[in-house]
Amino acid sequence: MCPTDPGPPASAPPPTGVPAFEPLRVRGGGGRRLRRALWRQRRALAAGLALTAAGLALTAAALAATGLGGGDSGGNTAHGAGTGGTAGAAPERARRPVPLVSAPVRIADAGTVRLLRPGDRVDVIAAEGTGADARVLAKGARVADVPQATAEGLAENGALIVLSVPRGTAAALAGAGISARLAVTLC
Repeated sequence: MCPTDPGPPASAPPPTGVPAFEPLRVRGGGGRRLRRALWRQRRALAAGLALTAAGLALTAAALAATGLGGGDSGGNTAHGAGTGGTAGAAPERARRPVPLVSAPVRIADAGTVRLLRPGDRVDVIAAEGTGADARVLAKGARVADVPQATAEGLAENGALIVLSVPRGTAAALAGAGISARLAVTLC
């Protein structure tokens, strides 16, 4: 050995016990993470339920607008204008059904009228004269009735049908029927 060598290593200090202390409590630890996860889960569940309710309300509003909702919900179901009896805010936002009126319309071609049955949907077209542009007066009007006409004067005067249309459309049909020849196309 070297003369400057201090010799064998000194022994380790004697062992001592760990002092007693209170457990550490860290704020925002695991409890906060758990609460946050539960809050996110509740929010996701609430959003899913809200979307489901909105979808059901839109479906009910669409059925009420088309008259396919079934049952008499206080509206005029004979003309497909039920109001739909759904609760909640969605029906207020949905488009309200327009009240329909019966409008008698004389169609120039009596042969075409013989093809029609109550419940059919038709577009009514008006032509002022030969070579004039035709214009559509009513789209998707429901045929309410096809009265039986007598054989005399059937071809020259056309034939009468009764349509279920909104009040404004009924006025336009009556006005155009005076000066124009009316025709229908099946929808």
